Amino acid sequence: MPALPSWLTEPLWDQFAALLPQRPEFDPAHPLGCHRRRISDRVVFDKLLQVLRFGCSYEAIADSACSATTIRSRRDEWIRLGLFAELKQIALDAYDRIVGLVLDQIAVDGAITKAPGGGEAAGRSPVDRGKQGMKRSGMTDGYGIPLGRVLAGANRHDSPLLAPTLDLLSELGPLPDEITVHLDAGYDSANSRAVLAERGLHGRIARKGIKAPVQATHRWHIERTHAWQNAFHRLTRCYERRTRVIEAFFDLADTIITVRSLIRRAWTIHRWAARPRRRP
Repeated sequence: MPALPSWLTEPLWDQFAALLPQRPEFDPAHPLGCHRRRISDRVVFDKLLQVLRFGCSYEAIADSACSATTIRSRRDEWIRLGLFAELKQIALDAYDRIVGLVLDQIAVDGAITKAPGGGEAAGRSPVDRGKQGMKRSGMTDGYGIPLGRVLAGANRHDSPLLAPTLDLLSELGPLPDEITVHLDAGYDSANSRAVLAERGLHGRIARKGIKAPVQATHRWHIERTHAWQNAFHRLTRCYERRTRVIEAFFDLADTIITVRSLIRRAWTIHRWAARPRRRP
């Protein structure tokens, strides 16, 4: 069963394949020169998409074409090369060039998910009877395109994570002169306002004690993005223990969300050879 439709996986793979280093078909260090062929990168990439989308273990997704050990080792190799982060940045640049990021309206919010295996980014969850959980402090543009996130234990409050999350804006290049940051009532404190003032950002913060629908403003975009990310079951119930592996899966998920939004929004105004016959 494919993890994603072909109109989405093909452009993802084409760009990812362009980032891969050239490798020989056989291991040149083998003394007889007859080592087994290297497992295709495309096979491993498709396996990682299935792990991300379905949340299954590496052993469950392995088969005669590719073992769980190969999936893990190739994953770690690509993480060391920074390919997932680079792929995400390329997708963001393409979206900004074709559609345009709405960077004058930014939304930041936290989301708690399960982390049954514990690990570097896990902590006692206050909403799950103290079980291990993970919090992500995510940031999106005015449409909901994910711009970055900070991972922490589920027992961390949203407010202290605001500063490192906003610092990710420096990686986006030139920014508008005036940026409004939309926050929920969890950030209604003097410390959050000081963090915004230090960075020259305007804050639109929901007030405590006032019902959310009255002052929802643009925050629904990041709530929708959290729902998009939670559709990837590897992120919703995370068994990875190392932060850099979790970040890699988040980068891959954010790339999928960005490319999917790009295709959907460009479908009505652009034409290209592989354009889906129906609007995705």
